[in-house]
Parts: sequence; C-alpha cells; structure tokens
Amino acid sequence: MIVVTIHEIPHYDVVEILGIVEGNTIRARSIFRDFLAFLKNIIGGEIEEYTKLMAESRDQAVDRMVEQADKLGADAILDMRFSTSEIMSGAAEILAYGTAVKLKKK
Repeated sequence: MIVVTIHEIPHYDVVEILGIVEGNTIRARSIFRDFLAFLKNIIGGEIEEYTKLMAESRDQAVDRMVEQADKLGADAILDMRFSTSEIMSGAAEILAYGTAVKLKKK
C-alpha cells in the first residue's frame, strides 16, 4: 500500500477514487508516565515517554487507516493527514485520514 501526503503519485494515474479512509486511536497518559514527565519537567529536556506514546498512537492510527483501505481494494492512499484532539484531560485522539484510490501504471 502506497501512503503519501501528496495528491498524485509519479508514474501512476488514478483510475478510481474509492473514498475517504480513516483510522484513529484514543490514548490516555498513565500515572507512571506522568510522574516521569513531572521529573523531566524539573530538569528540562524531551519527555521521551510522551514522545513514544505519540509515535505508537500515530502508527496505530495509520495501520487502521491502511486496513480500511485494503478492505476497499485500494492501491494507495493520497493526501494522508493527521488530526489530533483532546478528548478529556489526559486523553487525546489521533486521527489519520486520506483518500483511497485505485492506480494504473502510466
């Protein structure tokens, strides 16, 4: 599956637009991560626990989006984007979305 943030892929024509596909996940912080983040906040620097949490969340959202595109028979997802929103204090949603398409080599 080709996943790109652009609206076309060199050397391919879009022959069918299958529609919008999306994948999301909602993640909450843990007390352990909050404690480590608190300590890091005192001394400064990257809060690696949160960086890892966000990377895992993005990967899971993309995997779910690709799974949805596979079910439609897509060859690619164009214009892929991320969106985030706070659901409640300490919990956030990561949404990956794009346009599922069928391709033909030029």
